Amino acid sequence: MREFDFVVEMNPFDRYRQRHLSIKGKIIKFTAQYETNIGGQWLPVVRYDTAHGFFHRDVMHPNKRREKISIEAADFNEALTFAREDIKRSWQNYKAAFIKEMNRYEN
Repeated sequence: MREFDFVVEMNPFDRYRQRHLSIKGKIIKFTAQYETNIGGQWLPVVRYDTAHGFFHRDVMHPNKRREKISIEAADFNEALTFAREDIKRSWQNYKAAFIKEMNRYEN
């Protein structure tokens, strides 16, 4: 079994975090997460993982609520690829929605 754990700095305020376990190239468990730095604190905004035994996306909210969405995938290799590509393509939208919601709570 091999474990991989790494962070990719996208810019000084945004990063991608990934952890996965694999056996002979087959992903058996993973977490892929987009985080943003607001006020000096790294906050998770969206996370894909296989916790609870199924592939899903957790959309985080500033009030600590999580919105869990189950996603179909052929296997966890396909799921991890989907997660990485979605974060790469949509992180700015996830961030904008998170900040917009945060501003509503502050006003």
